[in-house]
Amino acid sequence: MGVDAVLGVAVLLGSGVTAGVLFAVALSVLPALFAMETGTYVHAHKLLGRNWDPTMPVVVLTSTVLAAALAFVADGPSARVLFAVAAVLLLGVSAVSHLCNVPINRRVKAVADPSDLPDDWEDPRPLWRRWHLLRTALSLAALVLNAAAVTAL
Repeated sequence: MGVDAVLGVAVLLGSGVTAGVLFAVALSVLPALFAMETGTYVHAHKLLGRNWDPTMPVVVLTSTVLAAALAFVADGPSARVLFAVAAVLLLGVSAVSHLCNVPINRRVKAVADPSDLPDDWEDPRPLWRRWHLLRTALSLAALVLNAAAVTAL
């Protein structure tokens, strides 16, 4: 098994975990969060992010680097192009996360007492969902392209 095949398995694992987690949040976690009263939502949001916040950036960025590396070392021009586009899509996942979802997460986590929300509180769930669905779509597209690229090796 060549280095591009080993890296291909790794990029599929990373982009699959990324897409799977984001899809699961969109399919199950978001509807549950929307069904909660605001104070309960704030408390749940804080709990949900504790383990994802340090883990997902590592998974997404590692997958991005692997896809970018494969864009240079993979055998065959079609595989290289597919890996390159997948890397750009994963970079988009990271950008949306860091520039859009993370600032919202920080505002929610800054609420000291979920039962006593600030007077200027605006429910962030609709905006957070829009950004989340965008990064979910980007991650699913990246997974499809990485899978196509691996089959083209």
